[in-house]
Amino acid sequence: MKKKIRVLVVDDSAFMRKSISYILESSGEIEIVGTAKNGLEGFEAVMNLKPDLVTLDVEMPVMNGLDTLKKIMDQCPTPVIMLSSLTAEGTETTLKALSLGAVDFLTKDVVNINSGLVNIQRELIAKIKSIHNQRSLTFRLSRINNRLSDPSQKKVVLTSSNFVRPSFEIKAILIGISTGGPLSLQKVIPELDKNIPVPIFIVQHMPPMFTRSLADRLDKMSPISVKEAEDKENIVSSQIYIGPGGKHMITEKNSGMYHIKITDQPADSLYKPCVDVTLNSLIDFYGKHVFAIIMTGMGKDGLEAVKRLKQLGGYSVAQDEDSCVVFGMPKAIVDNNLADAVLPLDSIATQINKLF
Repeated sequence: MKKKIRVLVVDDSAFMRKSISYILESSGEIEIVGTAKNGLEGFEAVMNLKPDLVTLDVEMPVMNGLDTLKKIMDQCPTPVIMLSSLTAEGTETTLKALSLGAVDFLTKDVVNINSGLVNIQRELIAKIKSIHNQRSLTFRLSRINNRLSDPSQKKVVLTSSNFVRPSFEIKAILIGISTGGPLSLQKVIPELDKNIPVPIFIVQHMPPMFTRSLADRLDKMSPISVKEAEDKENIVSSQIYIGPGGKHMITEKNSGMYHIKITDQPADSLYKPCVDVTLNSLIDFYGKHVFAIIMTGMGKDGLEAVKRLKQLGGYSVAQDEDSCVVFGMPKAIVDNNLADAVLPLDSIATQINKLF
């Protein structure tokens, strides 16, 4: 019999502890090894029970989610999924948690009585199963988290022998990323040259509100300007655009000028924003001259557009498995022999800078 995934549920709401436990155990593949009603109890339970994964509330008495997460990552690194509220404060706190090493999050607008908790079941179970299937994830979380917190390790750059600079001009850069994105982008974007002479587009799978906070956070950390993309704004060089959560970011041409369009179409996309949609739009305008980077994340978003880019003679990079939080999106690129280079997280910014 296949071994079940051992999960600890930490939440100050008795209703939430019971509900989450019920829906997870209903999968038949997950075992609830314990629950805790505050952060301190949660941390002690992690130390004693050594679960495979933790669901962690943000706002709790005695010890809040952020402080609990810090202690877990420092003393017993364990994959953590945060439960977040869709408020300005909740959004910022969740981004801090993701930058501290939380693997993923679920918004509490989904997790409430009115929704009947039906909507959460498929999403949360899928996240837990995908995260649990990642080899050596606990080690990788510990290593990435240590590099973020230890100033002496921030400038460590791993070299990659399989990167060959494209022989043609690069006119735009696309970064597609999902689970583990905020933590990973925090390692890449601040290291980019502020004078990169092309626009950079980031598609990060996130709900509304979170992408604006992510853009603001990265902008404060980085020499290059970072912003959430806006409808009808002109595209300029040396600027990073993050697609707004819940919408698609595409490019259009009007009166000889390229500008961004924020749209709900195509409405049937599995993801909004969607890497395939944005990359295909960039290919429409720049042809093969788009440098595509597919980083950590669940699923295969980006695969079809990268196939098209490669058919035109373009260049694509995949993040390597050892530095991914979830080796899903880049794995699809690698498995289909579409990656011109497979790079560790620490060398991605260096290779982007070397393009120019």
